[in-house]
Amino acid sequence: MLEAQTREQLRAVVSNWRRAGQKIALVPTMGNLHEGHLALVAAAREQADRIITSIYVNPAQFAEGEDFGRYPRTLEQDRQQLRAAHCDLLFTPSDQIIYPHGPGDSTSLRAAPSLANILEGASRPGHFDGVVTVVARLFNLASPDVAVFGEKDWQQLVVVRRMTEDLGYSLRIIPVATVRGPGGLALSSRNRYLDIAQQPAAEQLNAVLRWAAERVAAIPGQRAAIEREAHGRLERHGLRVDYVQVVRAEDLAEPEPRDRDLRVLAAVWSGTTRLIDNLPCHVA
Repeated sequence: MLEAQTREQLRAVVSNWRRAGQKIALVPTMGNLHEGHLALVAAAREQADRIITSIYVNPAQFAEGEDFGRYPRTLEQDRQQLRAAHCDLLFTPSDQIIYPHGPGDSTSLRAAPSLANILEGASRPGHFDGVVTVVARLFNLASPDVAVFGEKDWQQLVVVRRMTEDLGYSLRIIPVATVRGPGGLALSSRNRYLDIAQQPAAEQLNAVLRWAAERVAAIPGQRAAIEREAHGRLERHGLRVDYVQVVRAEDLAEPEPRDRDLRVLAAVWSGTTRLIDNLPCHVA
């Protein structure tokens, strides 16, 4: 596996691959890799000849008081996992490489407000502006043919798809299904914040979402009541609910009677750990 830390190093490798007529996939991550990330790398292998995995903890998508400083950084372990997964190039830029003039004085993007200011965006203002800014920079540096994102962060996936369309990138966004632990909890780097006593309650997030998705599919006219009941069920499991909402999968809008492809999304707190998850909901 090759490694690059600078723009020049990355572009030199990409140029060689391009001259050889090879197709390139990008897997953007913040590191602390787990099986969910490795599923993205495996999906990238099915789509391209060469895989670039980036590891960069982006300060622009963390608000003041969030866990930027303690976000787990495990580069050597990540490196070993990527070698075993047959990644072709690991890109580990510094802040200076991504933001040559510093994150506070950089050219930045604004995510589409209709997608970015709701759900996660309502709780974390500016978060998706930071996401699209760094993703666009990675796209510009790596020039991939495809980029792979996990469905666990469904709103992020929708936001990045819109940014890709709006800015005219000639690449495809590939979604990959959420990878879960034995109890149904979506794999996440932040799961390591959970203690043993919090784990059972955290696993109820997926169970309640499955219940809600099944109920909405069966009786879509009762969506609001199902959302309220799901909220109550999560609270009864000891989870502090940020939101639980059924939206149109394509654009996160409030579903209309004719819509069939929906998604139920939720964010909760288990102790001091914030968890997000979502599930598809197909109305017959």
